[in-house]
Amino acid sequence: MAKESTDRTTIDLFANEKRRGRPRSNPLPREQQLRVNKRNQIKRDREKGLKRIELKVSQELYDALNEKASDSNISRSQLIEIILQDTLTRQY
Repeated sequence: MAKESTDRTTIDLFANEKRRGRPRSNPLPREQQLRVNKRNQIKRDREKGLKRIELKVSQELYDALNEKASDSNISRSQLIEIILQDTLTRQY
């Protein structure tokens, strides 16, 4: 039987060939990588004295915040913080 280079059903014939693709650069599975990265992000934020606030907004408001933040060359988080600070100083 001849070895056909496009035949991938007989894996033993191709055991010594290297497969193309991106090599694994991290030994952890993706799910654990995400957990580690999130833990590190929370640690960095805590060291900076930041606290997390979560809110749900409509798609229109979300799009408007993204547009305004990109126009101002700041992150959406920074824009929301500026708006909140401004609102608090004007009302009290």
